[in-house]
Amino acid sequence: MRYFLCFIFPPLAVLTTGRIGAFILSIILTICFWVPGIIHAVLVTNDYYAAKRHRQMMRTVKRYGF
Repeated sequence: MRYFLCFIFPPLAVLTTGRIGAFILSIILTICFWVPGIIHAVLVTNDYYAAKRHRQMMRTVKRYGF
């Protein structure tokens, strides 16, 4: 769903990740040029999902003691 928002309204996709500084930058990029705003939103969203996967993996490692 967030990737869909990246193409429709990039700042909203960035805002849903909870990064306020990136949100402000996304607004500026989207106002100036649409494509850099989309690229920035996709990168921030991808980083959000990567961090989420990493946190989940670390919880599993701590739980089972690998």
